[in-house]
Amino acid sequence: MRMASASRTDADLAVVGAGAAGLYVALVAAQAGARVALIAASSFAQTASYWAQGGLAAALALEDSAEIHLRDTEIAGRGLVRTSAAALLCDEAPGRVRDLERLGVSFDADRRGRLTLGLEGGHSVRRIVHAGGSATGRRLVRQLSALAAEEPLVEVLEHARADTLLVRDGRCAGLRCDDGRLVRARAVVICAGGAAALWARTTNPPGSLGTGMLLAHVAGAELADLEFMQFHPTAVTGVAGREGFLMTEAIRGEGAQLLDSGGERFVDELAPRDEVSRAIDLRLLDSGERCVWLDMREVDPALFPNIAEALAESGIDVTRELVPVAPAAHYMVGGITTDLEGRSTLPGLYAVGESACTGLHGANRLASNSLSECFVFGARAALAALDEPALDGEAEVQPAAPEAMVASAQTKAALWELAGLRRNRAGLERLLEDPNPLARLVAACALSRRETRGVHCREDFPELDPALDLLHTIVAPDGSTRLERWD
Repeated sequence: MRMASASRTDADLAVVGAGAAGLYVALVAAQAGARVALIAASSFAQTASYWAQGGLAAALALEDSAEIHLRDTEIAGRGLVRTSAAALLCDEAPGRVRDLERLGVSFDADRRGRLTLGLEGGHSVRRIVHAGGSATGRRLVRQLSALAAEEPLVEVLEHARADTLLVRDGRCAGLRCDDGRLVRARAVVICAGGAAALWARTTNPPGSLGTGMLLAHVAGAELADLEFMQFHPTAVTGVAGREGFLMTEAIRGEGAQLLDSGGERFVDELAPRDEVSRAIDLRLLDSGERCVWLDMREVDPALFPNIAEALAESGIDVTRELVPVAPAAHYMVGGITTDLEGRSTLPGLYAVGESACTGLHGANRLASNSLSECFVFGARAALAALDEPALDGEAEVQPAAPEAMVASAQTKAALWELAGLRRNRAGLERLLEDPNPLARLVAACALSRRETRGVHCREDFPELDPALDLLHTIVAPDGSTRLERWD
């Protein structure tokens, strides 16, 4: 690892974000002989990837296949999955698991060395690979960041935030950081995570505000499907110090049940997330309660040690007590529009992971497809970006993204109230007046989709409209929206 010191850095590739996607992109590019500038706005332990409890979805079991994985992905995606993107992920995910093992990631295995596969909502067979149970993100980021630190071709710009993309002759040619440092590169890959922290109740770290999406939008790239914020069904609520703490659905895969205030089960715990979240929301709406209860008393806490320990610190013994949970904003399905190589609509600009929208997830992400996405599309984007032409001149500086990249408490409350699990025209039109630019774009996308599909629930349009199958909401650089078919 080379530490940046000069006011200007020249590289083959600039990678924005140091979570799982960014680290993997940097390592793949470095292995190909490229010089990489890795822009890390925070420490590795503050990325959303670090706190990821889910694993990697990959068809590794004898009774599984890429075709079955694809079928599950399309069912969860509610008629909006881009089949070419999903088929690619399902085909290549097992190979990326093996590649991570080669890089030193130690996945959970039985005494014979066979990978232990978990079951999560929407999956018809066990196919979730974990590392350290629910500490998968932590294990992945630790190992990949250690490799990046040892890699001489990777230069880390620590505690630096990209605030402007550099553009020359209509193509992205680098970026500027908030400290004034310029990074010139033949391509930029945005791996800056999602935007769930824009909502008042969230499972995400505070920095997940969609800054990478705004950077791309201001520079002239299209965004897509911002109306689809996925709400995780089971986030802790009402526990001091643990508000929004994620209870991975792998716990439900091991037999935990969801109970209402009367102690009754009311939903199939392993249905896709949109169904479970909506069932909880309706039960809370009917009862006036603030939570339902996760009963994991029959689940071995040794399978989820970090969860059991965290709750014990807050006074909850999961072997004897129920855990109060409710939905929380968790994953931005939409993002920067990209093809299957990670290319955005702005030449020279790529995106991977939660910052990107390939159409893979449709209208509702299948659990644990997102980490697999980071590695499948990360490898492809890293190599495709290195085929971009070398720089032959200076880049002009585009205007910086709006100051409202830091969301106020009022914006977060407005998104939760007006673009939460239930939306309607009046509320969304109010949200169009919010000072935060991404909040306004979310509202514009949600207004344009006049139906209920997946994680997008319009109270004034409560039915799915088959005429909108495969039609994605595109945000043009001028902020206008249109529907576009992705086969």
